[in-house]
Amino acid sequence: MAEIIDGKKIAEDIKREVKQEVVRMRATKGIVPGLAFILVGENPASQSYVRSKGKACEEAGIYSVTERMPMDTPEYVLLARIAEFNADPNIHGLLVQLPLPKHISEEEVIRAIDPRKDVDGFHPMNIGKLVIGQDTFKSCTPAGIQELLVRSGNDPAGKHVVVVGRSNIVGKPIANILLQKQSGANAVVTVAHTGASDLTSYIKSADILIAAIGKPEFITGAMLKEGVVVIDVGINRVEDSSLPKGYRIVGDVHFESASKIAKAITPVPGGVGLMTIAMLLRNTVKATKQLS
Repeated sequence: MAEIIDGKKIAEDIKREVKQEVVRMRATKGIVPGLAFILVGENPASQSYVRSKGKACEEAGIYSVTERMPMDTPEYVLLARIAEFNADPNIHGLLVQLPLPKHISEEEVIRAIDPRKDVDGFHPMNIGKLVIGQDTFKSCTPAGIQELLVRSGNDPAGKHVVVVGRSNIVGKPIANILLQKQSGANAVVTVAHTGASDLTSYIKSADILIAAIGKPEFITGAMLKEGVVVIDVGINRVEDSSLPKGYRIVGDVHFESASKIAKAITPVPGGVGLMTIAMLLRNTVKATKQLS
């Protein structure tokens, strides 16, 4: 059976490191990192995410503020609030929770955030820096994937990494992170997706597989190479009448069959998802240092 890559433990380790750094910054420079969240509308999942992020900030000693705006907020009002946070010296990181209502352009909103406060790592300037290998904010989930690999002893250097999925949030950034000639990277990276005529052949060739395709249990053990390291980014809700909630959460990989083939694998839940907030906190500390 595969080794389980414990996202909960690794995330807690990073949060503890962040908290120690926040304590040092407060003691030596009198600076408290500040992170602002903007939440537009009442999407239950978004509200839950923002609450979790706010709680994590509190535990780490990071000052946070959540701006809640109604669903019908005009785009210009949101942009004006972003400008105010950009100018606020007590706010070092700014995150606008996605998705946004359809009448608001996500592209315009992301561009409006000061790149120096873009702790989500979505601003085109930071994406461009990532691609050419400059120091910048890495998107939180892909940065978390890199940490999971390195801290679990599965350094990607020289390995063939196959990323299944090409989203701007996970697929593209993790591919660019891992192909850089840098520590914790330097991999040979292939980006595969559902447009491939034979997707299984790409998956089968992976030393490290990163599944971010958004299809529940799509990748099975039969599709994997013996000894592969599997990072499952998927979070999918599937009906299950045997459970009180009526559903269960599964990844993009069929865990039971894959764990018999893989060398190591992340569980869902308990894997990649827990890393995202930890990396957000670390990006906030990074932003604070750069702005102070």
